[in-house]
Amino acid sequence: MRFSISVAFQPVDQLAAIARAADECGYDALSIPDHVVDLETLDTPYPYTPDGARRWEHDAPWADPWVLTASLAAITANLHFYTSVYVAALRSPYQVAKSVGTAAVLSGNRVALGVGVGWCREEFELMGQDFSTRGKRTDEALDLLAELWTPGWNEFEGTFYPTPRLVMEPTPTARIPIYVGGLSEVGMRRAARHDGWIGDLYSIEEASGHARRLAEIREEIGATGDFRFITALTDAFLPEQFAAAEAGGVTDVWTMPWAYYHGLDCTLEQKVDGIRRFAADVLEPLRS
Repeated sequence: MRFSISVAFQPVDQLAAIARAADECGYDALSIPDHVVDLETLDTPYPYTPDGARRWEHDAPWADPWVLTASLAAITANLHFYTSVYVAALRSPYQVAKSVGTAAVLSGNRVALGVGVGWCREEFELMGQDFSTRGKRTDEALDLLAELWTPGWNEFEGTFYPTPRLVMEPTPTARIPIYVGGLSEVGMRRAARHDGWIGDLYSIEEASGHARRLAEIREEIGATGDFRFITALTDAFLPEQFAAAEAGGVTDVWTMPWAYYHGLDCTLEQKVDGIRRFAADVLEPLRS
């Protein structure tokens, strides 16, 4: 099992120290969230809380994921980076391809694109993008990205993004994995066609059920190869509990390890301490 550290809502000036500690302690990746803006007033409810309220305060930082990835990759050696999740349909796919591809080149191919279709209609309207077609546009954009990340001349026939013959450099020297977020059947089927699924906060039993459903879909469509099931677990604290989740199909856990020892509202020193203690208490026993 691999472990990622979520840096959602963390002060930007703490991220370099968190990344260095994660790299030194053998964590697999940093998980980076995405929104362009946080609007004061929304009619769209947040889909991941019972009452539709957002999980963050309005002053929570949302650093650009690819600028942040390039910056942190420069000060780490082995740590990977993925978005959880990037709302690609808010942007032109050509800009997405350029940003993600450049980050992959600068990081030495330590990048994966975690993508979701998005939930906030008002943010789409602000960015001048059609909310109603976001799912179809995401599907087409993911196919287009694969072309744009291929060296040499490329062209693409599409409904939303017909692309004349062009070249985009630099191109990554290794394939960029694509992980997909979303609990709907459509979202899971989209994930099954790619390299992994990114979940929210689930119990081991719930996560295992989602893993079984994804395995069924992949078998149905004939998907093969490595597939990551990435989620946070609400009832795993000990190595044997994480091992049980792995047996249920969870391949990767994202977490804020300092929360186990100091709570979520703590100092940078406590966060680094939590990163190190969780590595000793959980990562090392699972490896051995």
